[in-house]
Amino acid sequence: MIPRYTLPEMGALWSEESKFRHWLEVELAVCRAMAEMKQIPMTAWRTIKKKADFDIKRINEIEAETNHDVIAFLTSVSEFVGPESKYIHFGMTSSDMLDTALSLQMTKAAKLIDKRIGEALTKIKRLAKKYKKTPMIGRTHGVAAEPTTFGLKLAVWYTELKRGRERFRIAAEETRVGAISGAVGNFANIDPKIETRVCRHLGLKVAEVSTQVIQRDRHASYISALAILATTLEKFGTEIRNLHRTEIGEVMEGFARGQKGSSAMPHKKNPITAERLAGLARLMRGFTVTAMENIPLWHERDIAHSSAERVIIPDSAITVDYALKIFNDVLDRLAVYPQRMLDNIFIYGGIVFSQRLLLKLTDVLGDRDKAYRMVQRNAMKAYQGGLGFRELVLDDAEIRNVLDKAEIDACFDLDYYLKNVDKIFTRVFGK
Repeated sequence: MIPRYTLPEMGALWSEESKFRHWLEVELAVCRAMAEMKQIPMTAWRTIKKKADFDIKRINEIEAETNHDVIAFLTSVSEFVGPESKYIHFGMTSSDMLDTALSLQMTKAAKLIDKRIGEALTKIKRLAKKYKKTPMIGRTHGVAAEPTTFGLKLAVWYTELKRGRERFRIAAEETRVGAISGAVGNFANIDPKIETRVCRHLGLKVAEVSTQVIQRDRHASYISALAILATTLEKFGTEIRNLHRTEIGEVMEGFARGQKGSSAMPHKKNPITAERLAGLARLMRGFTVTAMENIPLWHERDIAHSSAERVIIPDSAITVDYALKIFNDVLDRLAVYPQRMLDNIFIYGGIVFSQRLLLKLTDVLGDRDKAYRMVQRNAMKAYQGGLGFRELVLDDAEIRNVLDKAEIDACFDLDYYLKNVDKIFTRVFGK
């Protein structure tokens, strides 16, 4: 991932140094397990533990000749360790080390991402409670529908992000497995008890069965869960972008002192961070395609998945980590305009109250179709300008023949739409 979107902690986790450090961690765990089971001398393990290290420059030099990164790594390590290095990687295949180390990195990345999700949930919850009964227009098809509250909109965000978190936690747990099972996964050259000990030392679970590799449905699930998270953030960002529009103006991204929105138009305050969330989500959805294609490998393993995973796994974690960070920033700086929300509710004289009036007329007339026509004709006139919807209704003789002014006024009461908000919040956030 380009530096622009790479945050320090997550970037360090996926660096070359970190990759080799995790490789070494797995190899040391295997040597430790073998020593504990008296399959290699304890003195050899102590030497390996003390001396084992690597040199990235040297690894690159060796790989240029061997065209095999694992052999290059092991050769570099052996140069540090000396004769006892003969016990390193004993009975293993490259993927034993690679896949188990990758699981360690993915597990650590998941913890960083989960923390950021938790921060976002806390902020959304706080905003939801603050604006629990702040009325605004609810929109369907992008068109004014009925009054709702900004708090309810945020409550929906909260529950969706909670589901995304749980979905990702499940996927991350599926990848928290190790495999030290040999060239085709049958433990021909290594004791299954070694795998059990290694995974316990590393904080991983044992893959129930593996081929040469850990099966890639696990990794596809991980990346897919990240892609859904990113798309959820895009959804939130899209809503902010729409509410930010000049003609709506109910919610805006914060605009920092000294910030400039356009090189040409000084008046511009653009929702650029929310737009960036959309672009990052598109990238993530693309990664899922590759992750799915990595699932079917030839027989016990081919290498088709490897080159792609060098890109999509680190970049997926880095991308979503960054997306969550900037979404948290948006929440911190979110500008909310309750008065504009209220003004917009009464645009065209309160046409968003049409259903309430329809229900009242239907109850009195006993004829829903007739009531619908009476309300609709006034709503359509309101769109044309001049008198607003409420005034038109009050001037409609046919309506006034069955409803008095107090009954009509009651149909435009905002509190009617807020009466069950507390019950919904109790369901979402508890008492």
